[in-house]
Amino acid sequence: MRAIGYRTPGDIDAPESLLDIDLPRPEPGPHDLLVEVRAVSVNPVDTKVRRRAAAEGDGWKVLGWDAAGIVVEVGTEVSRFAVGDEVFYAGSLDRQGTNAEYHAVDARIVGRKPASIDMAQAAALPLTAITAWEALFDRLDVRKAVPGAAPAVLIIGGAGGVGSIAVQLVRQLTDLTVIATASREETTAWVRDLGVHHVVDHARPIAAQVEALGLGAPAFVFSTTATDRHLADISALIAPQGRWALIDDPGVVDIAPFKRKSVSTHWEFMFTRPVFRTADIEAQGVLLDEVSRLIDAGVLKTTLGEHFGVINAANLRRAHALIESGTARGKVVLEGF
Repeated sequence: MRAIGYRTPGDIDAPESLLDIDLPRPEPGPHDLLVEVRAVSVNPVDTKVRRRAAAEGDGWKVLGWDAAGIVVEVGTEVSRFAVGDEVFYAGSLDRQGTNAEYHAVDARIVGRKPASIDMAQAAALPLTAITAWEALFDRLDVRKAVPGAAPAVLIIGGAGGVGSIAVQLVRQLTDLTVIATASREETTAWVRDLGVHHVVDHARPIAAQVEALGLGAPAFVFSTTATDRHLADISALIAPQGRWALIDDPGVVDIAPFKRKSVSTHWEFMFTRPVFRTADIEAQGVLLDEVSRLIDAGVLKTTLGEHFGVINAANLRRAHALIESGTARGKVVLEGF
């Protein structure tokens, strides 16, 4: 089968950073589906792994943790899906990725593709939807009020992949006021179209801008990017007893400034359930089915930002470069081989 992979980690402009290769078609395990991949999207995790992780032995490392496609085989322990079902999912960090014609995935973390959108639009959603949902509802528990705090959430990086779905989830499924950060004209327009109440510029100090809105100190902060740059502002602006979550990798995070306010810190990593095969691993499949239902009901919409053409090494290199530039709006998707 056709696939895209590499052997040695490195910069995206290296000649062998991503190559078109041929690999054997994978065999699904008892809990697996074998999916014919129709579309994928690219996330920051793809670029981080490509820079740091080598292939095992003399094999190939295949990236990709978002896919939409059609089930072609089911494992012996699978009961939720059948051959021919259209699905979408984000896979697991400890298995080969989705940048291949066929991909084996644990059926328990797979959702049914929304019927109302196409494969490319569906592929934009899984990883970011899981990340945002888990951060907002499992970690921050935004439906539980913080006494005395403004019923508001600040989403740092509102126009990114995770921010784009997080804005919609809070706006559509809660009564919270949504504040998002953006710094360019096009990203500001993007988050406003998603339904935010207020936009602040993350190129300038955030705390003073949030205070100037006159809402009071927000109960929640969800930091999707550049947490190290905004940490002091987050600790200054959040309400006493508030809750904040982050998803990026700022290195050492000094949470000492949050002690005085008794603010709780939550680090969301959507691969925790599949990598550790947690007792509630099925929660991700249930979550994606609910996202699918909300898409088909018109409550949520796809976060596809740019379509980069067919799935091949050249187009994936372009996508990685855009993600690494920090200027992507929404999700970058590729479709077909």
